[in-house]
Amino acid sequence: MTFPPVDDQLEIIRRGVEKIVPEDELRKMLEKSFATGKPLRIKYGIDPTGVDLHLGHTVPMRKMRQFQQLGHQAVIIIGNYTALVGDPSGRDETRARLTAEQVEANAQDYLKQVGKVVDLSKAEVHRNGDWFAGMDFARILELCSKVTVAQLLTRDDFSRRFKDEHAIYLHECLYPLMQGWDSVEIRADIELGGTEQLYTFMLARDLQRDAGLPLQCSVMSPILVGTDGIRRMGKSLGNYIGIAESPYEMTKKLMQLPDDVMRSYFELLTDMPFEEVDRILAGHPKTAKQILARTIAGEYNSVEEAEEAVARWEREIGAGGLPSDIPETTLSRSECTDGKVAAVDLLFLLKLVNTKSDGRRLIQQGGAKLGEDKSPIGDINEMIAIEDGLIVWAGKKKFCRVKLV
Repeated sequence: MTFPPVDDQLEIIRRGVEKIVPEDELRKMLEKSFATGKPLRIKYGIDPTGVDLHLGHTVPMRKMRQFQQLGHQAVIIIGNYTALVGDPSGRDETRARLTAEQVEANAQDYLKQVGKVVDLSKAEVHRNGDWFAGMDFARILELCSKVTVAQLLTRDDFSRRFKDEHAIYLHECLYPLMQGWDSVEIRADIELGGTEQLYTFMLARDLQRDAGLPLQCSVMSPILVGTDGIRRMGKSLGNYIGIAESPYEMTKKLMQLPDDVMRSYFELLTDMPFEEVDRILAGHPKTAKQILARTIAGEYNSVEEAEEAVARWEREIGAGGLPSDIPETTLSRSECTDGKVAAVDLLFLLKLVNTKSDGRRLIQQGGAKLGEDKSPIGDINEMIAIEDGLIVWAGKKKFCRVKLV
């Protein structure tokens, strides 16, 4: 097989990467691969602990696709057995354990979503249950003898929990060992993941050394922050963008990004040259976000769908137009007095605010509006005449059409 020159490969591999360990070994691997024509084996593991993959998951998957495009072998590990333990990386408490049935149900949809990023027709796919399910207790004891408790406590998450006197359960200690053993089983040359997994990546090298195998390098990407611009993207935090979401939902979320995280999104989630990114970011933030939304939504859907999603956002939100998908909320006529309802009560009854205090604050800030022309509600005590089809707005993101019953 013919590969691009090593320096060209390294330029592509280093984009959006925070750390390569050990970096000097990566060059040697690429040089040997170039000389022999033998592809490197690139490992990426993902545990089916949920149903939806989000853009944070795609950062290492995009890197795997780049390795594929350079001519190397993608090896995907579906962690159906590590998922039964739960990855403790970056966690201050124990993950809730899943049943085998839950894991299997989640795994069914995973590869379909992974296929949106990685060329599965050219990838190897393994489930780590293929080797862990057949291990007897003696074999598990043998594996456990390769790691000391002191080594485990050097992990940031375990050491922090130990210091704070938070529980560390024995099954959690097996996770890094299991993930490391995956590298032995599939003879990984390079493992992809986040910087929080450094300990596990290095443990894999120890296990490979003990097995008499060549040692893997780790290519680690930074953590993608979520739509709040602060915390890592995660479904449990409500700050994620799912790759299976509609183009319009993706666009709405991307248009809400804080300005200061756009550069990392362009770097980690697109292949756009940095010179072009600099030019885009030098312009208006709204325009930059629209370009970002078109690019990302267009990768997981058609270009036409992505264009329409941005155009729809501009019509309905950017230009203050009327949304095409206004939800309908029922309101009992018994709640009305002479066909009217107090403004604060109306917002609360329609579940547009969580509390009446929130409703008062929204009205005072000018965020509560009525009708297609979005006329502001000027007084918290204003009595609103209720008609079928009345549109009520609570800011830009919450709105409904009244259905009297």
